[in-house]
Amino acid sequence: QVQLVESGGGLVQAGGSLRLSCAASGFTFSNYAMNWYRQAPGKERELVATITNVGGSTDYADSVKGRFTISRDNAKNTVYLQMNNLRPEDTAVYYCNAQGSYARRTYWGQGTQVTVSS
Repeated sequence: QVQLVESGGGLVQAGGSLRLSCAASGFTFSNYAMNWYRQAPGKERELVATITNVGGSTDYADSVKGRFTISRDNAKNTVYLQMNNLRPEDTAVYYCNAQGSYARRTYWGQGTQVTVSS
């Protein structure tokens, strides 16, 4: 019943932009902080960006600060990741994650591939 479905990934050239979307269903979206993680081949999954349940606070990995923006639309149960000035090192599978602000629950999406060519 719970679903997090990512979309918007693809192949872009360095310097380009993509906007990832994550559509949530099956839980009370506004009670969950939302996160974007990514995992490159052979590397550990890393936290890229986070946003609180009401969208008042955001945080980013140092590697993406100034380039990526996380946002959410609680009316649409959707979280976004706007990625600008993409670099080859941004190539990874990007995962949407929901973290309960009140309940001890965590949900994961299936991931969407982002590939940045030189």
